Amino acid sequence: MRKGVYQYNGRLATRGPDGELCTWDSHHSKLAALIAKGFTPPITESSLILYLGAAAGSTASHISDIAHKGLVYALDFSPRVMRDLISVCESRPNMIPIFADANHPLRYSHLVDRVDVIYQDIAQRNQAEIALKNVRYFLKEEGYLILMIKARSIDSTADTREIFRREVEKLREEISVLKTIRLPGYRDHLAVIARK
Repeated sequence: MRKGVYQYNGRLATRGPDGELCTWDSHHSKLAALIAKGFTPPITESSLILYLGAAAGSTASHISDIAHKGLVYALDFSPRVMRDLISVCESRPNMIPIFADANHPLRYSHLVDRVDVIYQDIAQRNQAEIALKNVRYFLKEEGYLILMIKARSIDSTADTREIFRREVEKLREEISVLKTIRLPGYRDHLAVIARK
C-alpha cells in the first residue's frame, strides 16, 4: 500500500490533514446509495441510532463514524454475521452489538434507550410492521425512521410498485412519511424517510 493509505475495518482509508477518510461504496451500502442521491441523513455527531439488520457492521461502522460522540445499537439475528459484527464493535466504543430478532423489541428493550434515528435494512416479509414496533418502543418524539424496503423479501411475485405502496400505507397509519426514494443499483428497493 502507498504511504498514508491503510486498511481500516476492511475499508481503504487515507490519513490526511483533516483526519482519516474511508471509502463508502454505494454498491455495498444502501445508505451510501441514498446519500449519493442527495439525501442527508439526520444523524449528528451525538445521535443515538438503532440499526436493525446491521449484518457484519459495514454500514453501521460508517454511521458510528458520523455519530462519533453518540451511540449505535447494532442489532442482527443471524449467528453467522454476529461474529463479524462483534469484531467491528470491539474497536468502536460507540457501537453495541445486540443479538436479537427485530420482531420482538420487548426482548431487547432493556438494552436500548430512546433513539434519534432508527435505520432498518432487513429481509423479512413484515418490514413495515417491524419498523413500527420499534418506533413505538424506541423512537424519540420528532425522531426519524429510515427504512429500506426490500420488495422481493416481502413477495417474490407481486408488482414491486404495489408492494411499496402497501408498505408505505402501513407506515402512514402511525408515522409521517416525508419522502420515498428509489435507490440506484438496488433493484426492487425503496428508501422511506419518515418522522414520528
